[in-house]
Amino acid sequence: MAPREARRQRRTAETEVTVFLRLDGRGEARVETGIGFLDHMLHLFAFHGLFDLEVQARGDLHIDPHHTVEDVAIVLGQALDEALGDRKGIVRMGHAYVPMDEALAFVAVDLSGRPYAVLDLPFGGPTVGALPTSLIPHFLESLAVHARMNLHARLLSGRDDHHRAEALFKALGRALELAVRPDPRRGGIPSTKGTLGL
Repeated sequence: MAPREARRQRRTAETEVTVFLRLDGRGEARVETGIGFLDHMLHLFAFHGLFDLEVQARGDLHIDPHHTVEDVAIVLGQALDEALGDRKGIVRMGHAYVPMDEALAFVAVDLSGRPYAVLDLPFGGPTVGALPTSLIPHFLESLAVHARMNLHARLLSGRDDHHRAEALFKALGRALELAVRPDPRRGGIPSTKGTLGL
């Protein structure tokens, strides 16, 4: 099978983002976004998804983290979409429950080619580290749109926002790792329609 990997770049007046993603990796990550907590979350995502991930981002953080977080999600989603190719022979769907101490997160994904996000993420405070918690659902929505996937994510319990976010990104990695797996029993498009997408 050809390597399932992609390198994507986005340059705007607000940010410059480069992402390399290898789906059949070892969970190795090199991430530098200028937002320490986002770096931490992307490391967890890659490690638990067994994805090799490189992210380099420079953005207008003197304004706020919004443009950087959004554009990292956009480029990561584009890289995931490209690495999946025609999506033939993949499992397509995956889900994961992940606990982190008192916190519990659930994520389900369908690599259907139809972008949609349903999120129930009740964070308790305005920030975790330097990352506004309001940008976490925005990151996931942007990722879902540009990866062309259906994403459901819920925080089911927890008091500590750091723990809640860790559980969420670990669950995202594990759900995607299941969904992108090649299915040895299926050689074609994983849909009764014979096609994926809109």
